[in-house]
Amino acid sequence: MFESRRQWMAVAFAAVTTAAVVTVVTWGVQAHAQTPATPLLAGDSTLRIVVGYPPGGSTDRVARIVADKLQAKLKMTVVVDNKTGAGGRLAAQQVKATPTGQNVLMLANPAVMVVAPLVFKDNGYDPERDFVPVSQVNSYEFALAVATAVPVRELSHLLAWLRANPEKANFGVPATGSLPHFFGLMMGDKARVQAQVVGYRGSAPLLTDLIGGQVPVAFDTFDSVLPQHESGKLRILAVSGDKRSAFAPAIPTFKEAGLDLVATGWNTFFAPATMPKDKVDALSVALREVMQDPDTQRKFADAKMTPVASTQAQTQAMLKSFRAQWAPVVQKSGFQP
Repeated sequence: MFESRRQWMAVAFAAVTTAAVVTVVTWGVQAHAQTPATPLLAGDSTLRIVVGYPPGGSTDRVARIVADKLQAKLKMTVVVDNKTGAGGRLAAQQVKATPTGQNVLMLANPAVMVVAPLVFKDNGYDPERDFVPVSQVNSYEFALAVATAVPVRELSHLLAWLRANPEKANFGVPATGSLPHFFGLMMGDKARVQAQVVGYRGSAPLLTDLIGGQVPVAFDTFDSVLPQHESGKLRILAVSGDKRSAFAPAIPTFKEAGLDLVATGWNTFFAPATMPKDKVDALSVALREVMQDPDTQRKFADAKMTPVASTQAQTQAMLKSFRAQWAPVVQKSGFQP
């Protein structure tokens, strides 16, 4: 569409989930067979939670917290199965094709269930036709962080610095096509700043380069950058929530910093459309009860994540609202993988 990468990024930045890594890893999580399974799930002795990302990432961490609690709730073995590849789409394609009698859920984020269907012509699955939302389990915010060598401490100062130093106007994101990428484009549109967006293969290499000064600015999920902010290795200038995070109340929101921007991401459980309704209903109730458990909520807080206890109806309403917010952003950006 454009003659060069930099030209495309500059144009795209005038417009606007968690990053995906394509290394293939499969890892089954611990689980111990206990008393007989919940009758609706007894067709298979194991419930499999498929995650399209490697162990250690934010989606995987959510899956493992929930799997441990869900196992006790359902009194059956629950495993986390990391099926990475194609930015999480491989996992969705495999879950879509799961035989009807198997107990399987997919934990997915907006990159898989909202962005990919908008930018890939042959996605291999339809998120609304091939899957049934079961329960949202958490939400997360985005953060703008700068290297300590960048001589700014407020968002307004950063925007002025970028306009004065266009040759340094590079923004790192954990992956092109991720929500941090599109949130960065959204901010550029609001702030009238053009810059080259640099995509990485996950948060770890992005933050390594940000701390090392190879890229001056980064957009990533708040929980990914907060530990480095707290240790003084980088500075978070703003977060994308509608109010300050309880985990770092000294950091202003984008709205407080002068830009009218509010955005969040999520992790949600989906079942293949072939799963019987009574089984989906039973899993939805169990997940909501797990997310209402005080110990589960404490574990999410320890991981700097916000837990959500959601019914199927609430989850479906959230997805409808989310698609309405982000589809125009993705389409306006002209992004092509």
